[in-house]
Amino acid sequence: MNNLLITPVIIPLLTGMVLVVFQKNLKLQRILSLVALLVTSVMSVLLMNQIRAGGIQTLQLGGWEAPYGISFVGDMFSALLLLATSIVAICCLIYAFSSIGRKQEKLYFYPLFLFLITGVNGSFLTGDLFNLYVFFEMFLVASYVLITLGGAQRQLRESLKYIFTNIIASAFFLIGVAYLYSMTGTLNLAHLSIRIAEVGQDGLITTVALLFLIVFAMKAGLLLYFWLPGSYSVPPTAIAAIFAALLTKVGIYAIFRMFTLIFYHEPQITHLFIGILAAITMVFGGLGAIGFWDLRKILTYNVVISVGFIMAGLVSLTPAGITGSIYYLIHDMLIKALVFMIGGTIVHLTGTSNLKNISGLIRHHPQLGWMFFIATMSMVGIPPLSGFLGKVFTTQGVFEAGYYWLGGIGLLASLFILFSMIKLFMSAFWGETILSEEEEKGTTKGLLFPIALLTLASLAMGIGAEAITGYVAQAAEELLNPNLYIQAVFD
Repeated sequence: MNNLLITPVIIPLLTGMVLVVFQKNLKLQRILSLVALLVTSVMSVLLMNQIRAGGIQTLQLGGWEAPYGISFVGDMFSALLLLATSIVAICCLIYAFSSIGRKQEKLYFYPLFLFLITGVNGSFLTGDLFNLYVFFEMFLVASYVLITLGGAQRQLRESLKYIFTNIIASAFFLIGVAYLYSMTGTLNLAHLSIRIAEVGQDGLITTVALLFLIVFAMKAGLLLYFWLPGSYSVPPTAIAAIFAALLTKVGIYAIFRMFTLIFYHEPQITHLFIGILAAITMVFGGLGAIGFWDLRKILTYNVVISVGFIMAGLVSLTPAGITGSIYYLIHDMLIKALVFMIGGTIVHLTGTSNLKNISGLIRHHPQLGWMFFIATMSMVGIPPLSGFLGKVFTTQGVFEAGYYWLGGIGLLASLFILFSMIKLFMSAFWGETILSEEEEKGTTKGLLFPIALLTLASLAMGIGAEAITGYVAQAAEELLNPNLYIQAVFD
């Protein structure tokens, strides 16, 4: 029993509840929000080190033994995602201090931000399928409000699409939970794994597995991403950055957890289907990224590409493939927050997201331009930046598993990323300077610091990859060996 497991959920939850009371005291809200996230990041590091030393950690709430009580389970995979979530959340929060505006801040922005982080962290830690649904709904309800902050007409239109899509997905989620409980008599993830291994993954259970895949694919943007380009391009920059970095990643996490712990017995059906979805997602996402001249749309379609690429490693079910997916998933959380912040800053400076009307920003904002270039090279997978190891290991794992077509599409997706992001860089930062500093619509004051923090975090992950290699390798080993998770819960 490790009580530390509950802290990444309790700290932002209680802080958010306190901040609801102090709605008008913006200074206090900023300080407490930042402190809560800093403490959560420290808890994540402590948890990682405990898992490194003692294996998977568990907590049975109320003293009720599994599978009857509510279980919290922290393996290395979830701990790494907790730390990445904390880093991204801290940087997005600091960016919001200078960009969100006092009007939005007074509309319970900080409590909602913390409730969203509570839901994300809880999703990573819960060992119970129904509570996974509860935490999903928690961060989704917070995101429903956050996506509408500002109240612009286009914003409200896209938010309706986002809300209705997630409501439908949540309804299917509950249907899947009901079917699975009726067949197995349990919702504890470890117990589900045992029960399905005992009875065998027959056709009906495989059908339920595909139902869960559709649910989480809608939330992750795996092929069913029709809601994503519009929804992620309308909120204020700090909110769009946290959405791009975290929300699709929770769906990805859920797919990884379900299809390595519970539904792993028929990979020739379930995992092949995931591979087909991943391939189509990368192709369509790439076509969208290279086809638009709108800055926000280009960045959003790059989110779609990365979802497909991360899934490719899961399809392989090899140590190299899973390791690569974990590397790339953590890298993508940092990088997507970074490029969305830079993209939002460009729009803030120029007043437009149309690349045809932007040029030469690097002359007045060299730091912004070169940080964007570093992020671009990292997304493409240029060594020694953070995206390199993830791409190498994922591609190696996919080839080892014999999915050469999927590995080839993954390499093609890198070319899509390169073309779209270099087009963005050359259009926005290179060329003749259109706007003088006096003509710019805004300023970078207070915005460069969180962008620089994320850039440094990404560089550290790439250059200092050796420091986290052991942690990622342990995470991959635990995912590929469900018995480690089961033993931790029941022993």
